[in-house]
Amino acid sequence: MALSDLLYPDNPKRRQEVIRLHQELLDCMLVNFHTTDELIAVLNAHLGCTIAQIKMEKGGTIKENCDIIIQAMSEIQREVWKIDKEMKEMLEPMLYQKLYDIKEPEVEKIAIAHKVFSIVLGEATSIAGMVAVKLIGSNIIIVAVNKLVTLLAQIGASVLGGIGIAILGLGIDVILQAILGAVERDQLLAIVKSYEEHLAEFKAASEKYQRAITEVTSMVKCKIK
Repeated sequence: MALSDLLYPDNPKRRQEVIRLHQELLDCMLVNFHTTDELIAVLNAHLGCTIAQIKMEKGGTIKENCDIIIQAMSEIQREVWKIDKEMKEMLEPMLYQKLYDIKEPEVEKIAIAHKVFSIVLGEATSIAGMVAVKLIGSNIIIVAVNKLVTLLAQIGASVLGGIGIAILGLGIDVILQAILGAVERDQLLAIVKSYEEHLAEFKAASEKYQRAITEVTSMVKCKIK
């Protein structure tokens, strides 16, 4: 038995907790990658965007993967702002306000948005108007993206940021060494606390983000069928 385990008998349990929390964080990040990539595909296909597709870099660190998502989300935000700007410039003020009026029928908003994209793109799919309305007509997606970007930046800058992604499936000792690195084993409690604090808020924000994006991508899939 390691000396640190004799001095800190809870360490074996904490090691298992570190591994469990690490897996939860990676699972959550992976879903965010897939969700974001799906939205990017929709934007590129129907709104004329050219955002690069993303995937988790399994050979990278948590921070490196956080940075990948942050960059993609930032590009999505810029595209949404660009869409909103085009709508504002090309529409009469009254029509533009209708896009944000919760009392206005969605079918009317979609028709307005589709006309703009038909002009901007020269030709627009029937789905373009729906996607545009979902993105700019509700602040849910923007709020969810802003929150997630903030949390991803915090995680990347924390003690967790330097931990590698591709360590799962290895032996416990190898996993712990990859996670803890030079950190002394008697600091396991601090590592567990850091995971717990970041993970709780990150999971909640991720769920809101995923619901908002899935509403858009699911709508597109149903329309295509």
